[in-house]
Amino acid sequence: MGKRAIILAGGKGTRLKPYTISLPKPLVPIGDVPILEIIIRQLKKAGFNHVTLTVNHMADIIQAYFGDGSKWGITIDYSLELKPLSTMGPLTLIPDLPEDFLVMNGDILTDLNFEEFYDAHISNKSNFTIASYLRKDKVEYGVLIRNENAELIQFQEKPENDYLVSMGVYMMSKKNVDLIPIDTFFGFDHLMNVLIEKKQYPKIHEFNGYWLDIGRPADYEKAIEEHAKMAFL
Repeated sequence: MGKRAIILAGGKGTRLKPYTISLPKPLVPIGDVPILEIIIRQLKKAGFNHVTLTVNHMADIIQAYFGDGSKWGITIDYSLELKPLSTMGPLTLIPDLPEDFLVMNGDILTDLNFEEFYDAHISNKSNFTIASYLRKDKVEYGVLIRNENAELIQFQEKPENDYLVSMGVYMMSKKNVDLIPIDTFFGFDHLMNVLIEKKQYPKIHEFNGYWLDIGRPADYEKAIEEHAKMAFL
């Protein structure tokens, strides 16, 4: 049985300018390879045989580069958004989704084992599984803790805060697509709120390896610097 992945590649990459002035974000290079190619090669290695790219901004450039996927020994097809539909909205445009499939952003550098992630979702009979990462953010200022009388009662010098964040990688069951309105801007946050309201609680898959979203220039530059040290392929 084949494994299917949907890669969200339709964003404009506004936060990543100037790198995305002439290139769509999924084609910005990490080393000498576009980040989306790294992802596709990882998925192929993990046993995926069919990838659908949801495209909008500079769609023709992405299609020209990846073609039908034969260069990588994997089937690649495309779902064209005529207007931005966010992260979950594009799924309503894909008519042949299997019962369970992977969805991910096209700008993520990670050594997550996609095969294990896929298999864990199937084994747990989960409805929706979120790959998560514990991110540490350092406050660059001294933090003042005050009481009701505006008096300082505690001082923290540049504290670190921990957040369990979504990695932008998900496994989901096809029935979730019925909860997504057609032709509507509808994101991951919207679907999560619907599932929580319905008490269909998504499963959280905690990951402690390498993960970087290259959506901002500083993170993109960090990815270029660290890529040579990491075995992503």
